[in-house]
Amino acid sequence: MNLPELGAFLRSRRDRIRPADVGLPQGPRRRVPGLRREEVAQLAGLSADYYTELERGSAKHGAQPSAQTLAALARALRLNGDERDHLFHLAERPIPRSAHGTSAHVQPALLGLLDRLSNTPARVITDLHETLVENEPAQALLGASPARSGPEASYVYRWFTDPRAREIHPPEDHPRHSRVFVADLRAAAARRGRDAEVAKMVAALRRRSPEFATLWDTHDVAVRRMDHKRIVHPLLGVIELDCHNLLSEDGRQRLLWFTAPPGSRGAEQLELLSVIGTQDLGPGADTAPQGLAARESGSQH
Repeated sequence: MNLPELGAFLRSRRDRIRPADVGLPQGPRRRVPGLRREEVAQLAGLSADYYTELERGSAKHGAQPSAQTLAALARALRLNGDERDHLFHLAERPIPRSAHGTSAHVQPALLGLLDRLSNTPARVITDLHETLVENEPAQALLGASPARSGPEASYVYRWFTDPRAREIHPPEDHPRHSRVFVADLRAAAARRGRDAEVAKMVAALRRRSPEFATLWDTHDVAVRRMDHKRIVHPLLGVIELDCHNLLSEDGRQRLLWFTAPPGSRGAEQLELLSVIGTQDLGPGADTAPQGLAARESGSQH
């Protein structure tokens, strides 16, 4: 592992980012052109001391960044695909598949938009409905879920295999959500072509869920773009919201955000969320266990 080069690269990327680029205030006494070390650490979910050690290229305390930490740093520093790959090369870690999976590299354009939705529940997910990154209002609305890997990282998979995943929506809405999820998954499967991950997921779902198997055999296909949802919140009751989708150019990632018409009850409930804060709705909620970034300690909707 080339720690000195890794540290120099992190430092160079930190220097080029302005606080406004990541939703931080400029402040009157800022002495550095870019972000402070502690700001990068905060954005990546790391301790300031650990990040400082990485940037200094020191291994005296055993700094060996994991793949999750590198992915979090790539998000915090808004690295493009080539820069992300270079970071993994310097750390001598295998480069993750960029298009999907919970360690996927969030596309900078979507991440930049997410930063600007600080008061709006929003998250970035993959086309398999794996949550990559989300903001605090999204956690307040949808709750937190335990860490998942493999097929269970997908909310669609959990929807058909874990009854708790459905508790966030009223029971009468479940059939419609099932149809929408399956049609969207079929579109993702066609777009990916001969993708082993999708094939494995579909095969497992067909075995475990008769409902999924029946819907899959209809061959309905539709990319999910906008939807009207009813979210069951433990304190605020049922919240009616519009869910918007902005897809990346390749369709493999999308930004979701939730709004309500001004003056509506849903808008009032969203205002109350900022007061109530994050609620733990249990393992059914489709959220990212890492919040805005994976953490070194432990590392949809």
